[in-house]
Amino acid sequence: MIIIAWNGSGKLSSVFEGDVFMRVLSIFITAAVLKLAQAVLDIILSWKARKSMSLYVKLRYILKALSAATWVIVLPVTYAYSLKNPSAFAQTIKNWFGNGSSSPSVFIVAVFIYLSPNMLSALLFLFPFIRRRLESSDYKIMMLMMWWSQPRLYVGRGMHESWISLFKYTTFWVLLIVSKLACSYFIEIRPLVAPTKAIMPVRISTFQWHEFFPQAKNNIGVVIALWSPIILVYFMDTQIWYAIFSTIFGGIYGAFRRLGEIRTLGMLRSRFQSLPDAFNACLVPVGKNETAKKKGLRATFSQKVPSNMENEEPKFAQMWNKIISSFREEDLIDDREMNLLLVPYWVDPDVKLIQWPPFLLASKIPIALDMAKDSNGKDRELKKRLNTDNYMHCAVQEGYASFKSIIEYLVLGDLEKKVIDDIFSKVEEHIDADNLITELNLSALPNLYEQVVKLIEYLLENKKEDKGQVVIVLLNMLEIVTRDIMEDDGPSMLESSHGASYGNNEGMTPLDKKYQIFGSLNFPVTPKSEEAWKEKIGRLHLLLTVKESAMDVPSNLEARRRISFFSNSLFMDMPPAPKVRNMLSFSVLTPYYSEDVLFSKDALEKPNEDGVSILFYLQKIYPDEWTNFLQRVKCNSQEDITGTDIEESRQTQLIEELRLWASYRGQTLTRTVRGMMYYRKALELQAFLDMANDKELRKGYKAAEQNREEQSKSETSLLTQCQAVADMKFTYVVSCQQYGIHKRSGDPRAKDILKLMITYPSLRVSYIDEVEETSKDESKKTVQKVYYSALVKATAPTKSMDSSEPVQTLDQVIYRIKLPGPAILGEGKPENQNHAIIFTRGEGLQTIDMNQDNYMEEAFKMRNLLQEFLEKHGGVRYPTILGLREHIFTGSVSSLAWFMSNQETSFVTIGQRLLAHPLKVRFHYGHPDVFDRLFHLTRGGVSKASKVINLSEDIFAGFNSTLREGNVTHHEYIQVGKGRDVGLNQISLFEAKIANGNGEQTLSRDVYRLGHRFDFFRMLSCYFTTVGFYFSTLLTVLTVYVFLYGRLYLVLSGLEEGLKNQPAIRDNKALQAALYSQSFVQIGFLMALPMMMEIGLESGFRKALSDFILMQLQLAPVFFTFSLGTKTHYYGRTLLHGGAEYRGTGRGFVVFHAKFADNYRLYSRSHFVKGLELMILLLVYQILSNAYNGVVAYILITVSIWIMVGTWLFAPFLFNPSGFEWQKIIDDWTDWNKWISNRGGIGVPPEKSWESWWEKEQEHLRYSGKRGIIVEIILALRFFIYQYGLVYHLTLTKNTQSFLVYGVSWLVIIFILLVMKAISVGRRRFSANYQLLFRLIKGLIFLSFVTIFITMIALPHMTFKDIVLCVLAFMPTGWGLLLIAQASKPLIQHAGIWGSVRTLACGYEIVMGLILFTPVAFLAWFPFVSEFQTRMLFNQAFSRGLQISRILGGGQKKDKSSKIKE
Repeated sequence: MIIIAWNGSGKLSSVFEGDVFMRVLSIFITAAVLKLAQAVLDIILSWKARKSMSLYVKLRYILKALSAATWVIVLPVTYAYSLKNPSAFAQTIKNWFGNGSSSPSVFIVAVFIYLSPNMLSALLFLFPFIRRRLESSDYKIMMLMMWWSQPRLYVGRGMHESWISLFKYTTFWVLLIVSKLACSYFIEIRPLVAPTKAIMPVRISTFQWHEFFPQAKNNIGVVIALWSPIILVYFMDTQIWYAIFSTIFGGIYGAFRRLGEIRTLGMLRSRFQSLPDAFNACLVPVGKNETAKKKGLRATFSQKVPSNMENEEPKFAQMWNKIISSFREEDLIDDREMNLLLVPYWVDPDVKLIQWPPFLLASKIPIALDMAKDSNGKDRELKKRLNTDNYMHCAVQEGYASFKSIIEYLVLGDLEKKVIDDIFSKVEEHIDADNLITELNLSALPNLYEQVVKLIEYLLENKKEDKGQVVIVLLNMLEIVTRDIMEDDGPSMLESSHGASYGNNEGMTPLDKKYQIFGSLNFPVTPKSEEAWKEKIGRLHLLLTVKESAMDVPSNLEARRRISFFSNSLFMDMPPAPKVRNMLSFSVLTPYYSEDVLFSKDALEKPNEDGVSILFYLQKIYPDEWTNFLQRVKCNSQEDITGTDIEESRQTQLIEELRLWASYRGQTLTRTVRGMMYYRKALELQAFLDMANDKELRKGYKAAEQNREEQSKSETSLLTQCQAVADMKFTYVVSCQQYGIHKRSGDPRAKDILKLMITYPSLRVSYIDEVEETSKDESKKTVQKVYYSALVKATAPTKSMDSSEPVQTLDQVIYRIKLPGPAILGEGKPENQNHAIIFTRGEGLQTIDMNQDNYMEEAFKMRNLLQEFLEKHGGVRYPTILGLREHIFTGSVSSLAWFMSNQETSFVTIGQRLLAHPLKVRFHYGHPDVFDRLFHLTRGGVSKASKVINLSEDIFAGFNSTLREGNVTHHEYIQVGKGRDVGLNQISLFEAKIANGNGEQTLSRDVYRLGHRFDFFRMLSCYFTTVGFYFSTLLTVLTVYVFLYGRLYLVLSGLEEGLKNQPAIRDNKALQAALYSQSFVQIGFLMALPMMMEIGLESGFRKALSDFILMQLQLAPVFFTFSLGTKTHYYGRTLLHGGAEYRGTGRGFVVFHAKFADNYRLYSRSHFVKGLELMILLLVYQILSNAYNGVVAYILITVSIWIMVGTWLFAPFLFNPSGFEWQKIIDDWTDWNKWISNRGGIGVPPEKSWESWWEKEQEHLRYSGKRGIIVEIILALRFFIYQYGLVYHLTLTKNTQSFLVYGVSWLVIIFILLVMKAISVGRRRFSANYQLLFRLIKGLIFLSFVTIFITMIALPHMTFKDIVLCVLAFMPTGWGLLLIAQASKPLIQHAGIWGSVRTLACGYEIVMGLILFTPVAFLAWFPFVSEFQTRMLFNQAFSRGLQISRILGGGQKKDKSSKIKE
């Protein structure tokens, strides 16, 4: 592109001009040189493995290098002979080989021969099935043909996808590359060509420093300074284009997958009528005599009532109610909302209607009554409403049918039955004739309604003493109906009610023997099924009495999200559900180390330094769930749970419930186990629905559960069979690595794990048992450690002989397998999984992290998901990993948690959706995915565990699967919950771990093999979605450095002054465009685009826009800019030196204040040092530059860099809870001074001493290779440019450019260092015995410095600017010397000056600490800053609660202090 822009008119059409075309053909020479570089690099990187290589592999490497070297010679020679007017270099080549005549055809032929292998590859690329067959073939002739293109390895063969997949991802990348190249050419490259041409002939003779190459032609230094940022952005901005295209394509694919069709309660209501049919179509297996159920909207709307509704409606009711009950158990809804959401458990034969949940029918009957009352015999409005509002129609019909059924059941007398039957028959005649409103007087309906409600309330209480009141209510109802409503038939009905007709002529019967109307009632009610009767009465009561609209049911946002997602997923494409006994069996495996199992009461109530306890925090974050919990346990407040006036057994039970409630809202093992055990509950219910006959189905699963104890004794009972089938199909193993150690030490976590096993009897726990055994060798009676992999379960409760002792439950070993040695050799988590995987069973294996959750409604879809293993999904192979989407449940904790939640959600939805289809490069990124267990067990397992290199063990499982001809898919109709880090320090540690892992991936052979074996476009997909993302991030920051150091070179050398009138210096549009591209990446543009698209798809684009604006107000760009620094630092350090390590983030609630010293330790090297370096660069440029007239123009060109500087220096304090409270600032300063002054040594942790921390910070250099050390030293040399340039800009030296000036500046530095060394030595040797003399010497040194300083101001007229420039010149030089000394530590220690280096480093740390601490302390003076920070960090409820708690805390402190005084 530079060739086209440089030559001719600059238009793209100029490529067809003769000279331009020939110059463009030189790209093949560049390609040959790059090919040679690749061949040489392959040899260098494989050099250490040469001894294990076969002869054929060595020969292949050598021949490839020789072939590449040959083409590097042939192509330039033939090109030189093809030019009519060769350049000087081309003429030289011609002279070497004989100055013959020009012949362009020779070069064309050479290029054709050079490209012939690529042409063959392109042909095979178009026919992937041929390439796949060739690569997988074991015929020797085929192996010989493929020997040149691929090494003979088992892995990496036959990975090519189908032609359709190939077409899709090729189209994606062709469109992206065309867009990227066009943008780069017209915006970045072409605009810079003309200014560059204008600069090159300008002659600069006056420099402002000592120029080593004053005769350099074409201002080559200026050209490099201008073009370097552009070139870096050229390689980086593909990632921006990928973000744009992934947003567009991911959104389109998401829309076609029907995401977000039901995203609000209003949408759920409008689609609820089609929900049972969709529910049964997806989740109910097809019977033998049934055809497969159609899915989708058309099928749903075209089928009003299914033919087999009698069987399908109860199945829907059982599963729907199980979901709603789980909501109540999780305290997402209260009792009222649960009753409004439930459908009847028991099928009522008297109500032959679809009984919708009451929340759809709420207020419908009261509204219909009001309309009927005001109709005045005109039924037009009411009919219109009933026809349009189907739910009102259903409510009226069900209310009438239920009321009729209740009256008929309640009344026993024959006379009354005849009267009532006559009334109902007349009403139904009017209904059939469609003249009910016109023929009857409905204005009296409100009176009847009141009596019916009274009757229902009496029936709910069901007390014997209320029988008289029930009779009165029935008489009132009869009188209202006969006298007021049925006006025409009034007299006869009234007469009949007193016994004067229907054959009862009593004459002068005594009063006590007269017939008692409603004297014979079935009251109190004693039905066959009391639960069914209560449910029926309660439902009718809700329909009649709920007058307000239930539009906000459920009110909890999480409940709404889950119910909407579940309902939406039923309309998405998923395989039909098999019967439980026919489904694929599966296991779930969770690795656990030593995290929280269950919060203790003390941990919940213990306040932090702000007086905020975890329980208080949770009550404010989840206020509605706390209220629902209190209602569930029948308490009014926390005091009712923890108070002293409660019965001991009751209080123990309440405290246990409180611990569980809190633990279910944290990232605890208890939450994970509860979620995963939903699978078993779901399978048990689904097995019941599969196996139950019609009678059992109508009784319902709830009836079977109520008789669980009786049924469990019988092996032939249905419930026992269901449990057995569920146990056959599902296994859950928690790999608690330290469980044995915790048991022996009496750790509470062991007791909590045992409690989990008791609660969930089918739960299995595996652990590594360390046992000391005596050696079996009789000659050596030594004690040695033996390791076992054990699997345990909870035993049945046992009671000792002494009945006073409590019941004991212990664990029982099921399997115990002896290991050859310690199991944890590599990374902890994958090794923990590897030792336990032998205890899993089935075809599928779901790996679940300890910070994940599951939901009952999602567990119902698991058997559908497992069927995906049996489909090829339009590809050429069956899936080996089924990818699942995640919901991040920690988003409500704080603003940072919300940012992290949105970022993670966009990756696990729109990001992975695109990776799986169409790009075909989805791997394994976390732990909700389901593995083909047998496939992976026979191919190395699901976790690579080699130390350091497999730090990100999950993605290596995906690499491993793909390289071995696996197939990874992604499915969005099912989701799993996941917790994420919620505080800045936690998030930074997590991102550091991921960046370290990506650095190791970049160096791994897995990525090398994928890059070599994928075709070009799939390789691009793989690169830009794995290590390429982090490399582009590194380039983003590198662009800033290159731009600023280029500008520093121009301003220090005086080139900018000489060229300040050139447009390339004053108004460089191309450079500004490049910096804008960098800014997009910096502020999180790559994250924001997919994030907004996904929120728009699933929640609406108005919500997406409002969320985006709110994120900006809560300083999301600051967070993303800070995150950029974390990724860049740790990724770059890993590339240079290796040494990736696991960083435990902790999964607690961040409601505590991180001390200044903690923040300094964590961010000093990754952010603070780099931020100060950029700030010095910007300050120097601002002081010396004349290119931009005024501060505003300068700020505009560097605004994003200033934002980066401010963010990297102060974001940790901005996002630190209570970071601007004055008392905290004072405490932090004290702690910082204590830390910085403490001496290190053996056993002193980095948290206690700066010296220990400083030594630990350099550990990566100890294990780095020579290349890493050399690069580190070269990078440190950049700090010397400040001194070299700035000493020539002082007032004293501005008229001379002699190199001696620079030499004198080094003498000054050496003098200062010697004085510091002398003071240090003097302190050690003289401060004790000659204290007065030592103080006198220090005073003389101070006076000497003051004298020199005053003299410099007085004689050479040194200005304040000179002082600033001296500081900016010498401080970076000292830091550069420190970096070189650290990289050369063995030499420095040998020279005996390591202590001086440490002292100098300590001085720099103190200065950096002061620079950072001063602005924070200044802002802490203003109280509003702290309040603003709290509101920005936390949600509104917690902010208010925190302020109140502080006030109360202050009051309590005052009370305590006054008591102490008394």
